[in-house]
Amino acid sequence: MSESVLKFRNYQGSIEYDEESETLHGKVLHVRDLITYEAETAKGLKKAFHDSVNDYLETCKAEGIEPNKSWVS
Repeated sequence: MSESVLKFRNYQGSIEYDEESETLHGKVLHVRDLITYEAETAKGLKKAFHDSVNDYLETCKAEGIEPNKSWVS
């Protein structure tokens, strides 16, 4: 059985399919900042989600700001 939400480092991400462009995309859920990702395959979407979360956390660290924490565990 597959999950309808991606999970990584205490963040959750949506999974959506765009029929017109035939791509998968999503955004990190339950945070104020907009963090998005997309890919052509499910495996690619999972990697894009992980990369987006890691990039977000690295950017926050480099800028000296506190990253949004997910309000859902």
